[in-house]
Amino acid sequence: MKLRSIIVDDSAMQRMAVAKLVNKHPNLALVAEYSNAIEAKNGIKNNEIDLIFLDVEMPIINGFDLLESLENPPQVILITGKPDYALKAFDYNVTDYLYKPITQHRFEASIKRALTRFEQMQNANEEEEYIFVKSNLKKRKVVLNDIKWIEALGDYIKLVTNEGNVVILSTMKSFEQKLPKEKFLRIHKSYIVNLEKVEKFNSKNIEVEGRQVPLSRNKKNELMEALYNV
Repeated sequence: MKLRSIIVDDSAMQRMAVAKLVNKHPNLALVAEYSNAIEAKNGIKNNEIDLIFLDVEMPIINGFDLLESLENPPQVILITGKPDYALKAFDYNVTDYLYKPITQHRFEASIKRALTRFEQMQNANEEEEYIFVKSNLKKRKVVLNDIKWIEALGDYIKLVTNEGNVVILSTMKSFEQKLPKEKFLRIHKSYIVNLEKVEKFNSKNIEVEGRQVPLSRNKKNELMEALYNV
């Protein structure tokens, strides 16, 4: 296993020193080096990164500012010459904190911690069932448990999720085949519902988190049976 890593530091000497340690480590792959936070932010957006070696003291936008601006930051190992940032680092849930000059022994301990955390995150993700969908020409990961219902929109379908709506080009029929049958049911020609989210229903509608979704007459018995088995 190799963690895809980047180095963000305004000092060329410091970048070189960290790069040397990264390149020597069997579990790290150096993807890029950046001398400022703006370049780094674009790099993180356009590449899949597992770990950032981040200098705190950078001009204009410092390391903490960069972390604030990231929606879903990868793991971070902060690098600094000042011990007084340690408490603040804790607030940002960083993996570790290295003082300059970095020793080999301390660096390896940091990577061990990052690898353990990476494995824990992978295991947690595997427990969540998810699918990838294409929306606005981008691939998006959608956790099945987050879907409330699915709605037909002409040539498209709309996934109503906890995170908002995702519109994708698909037919209801082909999307229905991707979903686990024990969790999702087509209750109407234009609606598929997450059975775990159903709060109540009558002969015409079902209620999902306070919103009403139409129920076809001939689907009522199937719904009752499916809900009984959830």
